[in-house]
Amino acid sequence: MQLTQGEDTRLVLCSKIHQARVTAAEIGCVGNIAIDEDLMERAGLWPYEKVLVVSLTSGARLETYVIPAPRDSGTIGMHGAAAHLIRAGEKIIIMGFHPAAEPGSPQAILVDDDNRFVRFV
Repeated sequence: MQLTQGEDTRLVLCSKIHQARVTAAEIGCVGNIAIDEDLMERAGLWPYEKVLVVSLTSGARLETYVIPAPRDSGTIGMHGAAAHLIRAGEKIIIMGFHPAAEPGSPQAILVDDDNRFVRFV
């Protein structure tokens, strides 16, 4: 989306995965969050997109980027320095934002304890 200077633009929520469970936290990896490719598609997240990750368990918040994990694996993996803040087993919310001149409706999904799609929210 190309926005011209002077427009009232804001960062708005466009993608959200709610109540995902972190399946792995690996400090020795390059920093990112690996997300099951099916969940990425359902939530509208792109590979290498910047996301905000919030732990419902600890309250930690961080920004990183997304890499796809194998489809239907249920993988939600924290890699690199992020694994110091958010550990395996924690419940998280993953949010993507984009600049927009008008409000919109995010593509938000709820997942179960195995990170399987439950429904759109």
